[in-house]
Amino acid sequence: MTASTTDPATRAFVAHRNLLFTIVYEMLGSAADAEDVLQETWLRWSEVDLAQVRDRRAYLVRIASRLALTRLRTLGRRKETYVGTWLPEPLRTTADVADHAELAESVSMAMMVVLETLSPTERVVFILHEVFDVGFGELAEILDKKPAAVRQVAHRARAHVAERRPREEVPAAEARAIMASFHRAIDTGDIESLVGVLDPDVVLLTDGGGIRRASVHPIVGADNVVRWLAGVAYRDGEPTARATVVNGQPALEVSVAGEVDGILTARVEASRVTGLYYVRNPFKLLHVDSAVPLALS
Repeated sequence: MTASTTDPATRAFVAHRNLLFTIVYEMLGSAADAEDVLQETWLRWSEVDLAQVRDRRAYLVRIASRLALTRLRTLGRRKETYVGTWLPEPLRTTADVADHAELAESVSMAMMVVLETLSPTERVVFILHEVFDVGFGELAEILDKKPAAVRQVAHRARAHVAERRPREEVPAAEARAIMASFHRAIDTGDIESLVGVLDPDVVLLTDGGGIRRASVHPIVGADNVVRWLAGVAYRDGEPTARATVVNGQPALEVSVAGEVDGILTARVEASRVTGLYYVRNPFKLLHVDSAVPLALS
């Protein structure tokens, strides 16, 4: 059944589903949890009297955001017992996401990692206001706070993110070229050749979820990063890499013995890799087979 032949509530939900998923995914860093929130959003939306709703998009965003905030607090408790570093779940995204600079930057792994350092309320306010242009009046209703208090939260969150986000926007061609260097290094086994594209103080974060090998702590320094990557590459067999687009950015899908081993993405500044993110937890690799559509509106 298509949206054009269903009831008004379904048509409205389908029309805004990609937007809702994008908002909730940015809040939670988990596609699986975002899907759960959207299911609950639909259940609540299906019980709403549409005659009383002036702006269906805003109403749906309000429902989804409130549910996401509750889930975000639950995730915070879950992360406290997570084995090692917790990284956001990577998504293989459609080509239009990479072409939309604002959207690509907001869902990039580098930005998602920065968002992880915000409190739940700060994260919700920053994402809704800075990325999706939700006004302070609407945010006040979502959070059950006064607009002045929401403005203060937004100010804190904006300052916090500004201190930690990448200092410059890297041209897509440059990012692809750097990931191509990683691609060649993995396919040839010459991991040491990567030193030339790594910042001396590069930081590697790895997420194995206690299932696959990963470092419990960040790995700092080009030599240490190369040594760790080389150790992982040959422990379980010869690795191969495939170029892909994850979270709107060039990335590598690394496979061993024909199975996906992990997703590698990079933070690039001043033509050097300052951050690497390697997600190996198999439960976080479920959304890399097919592209997920995202939207800002």
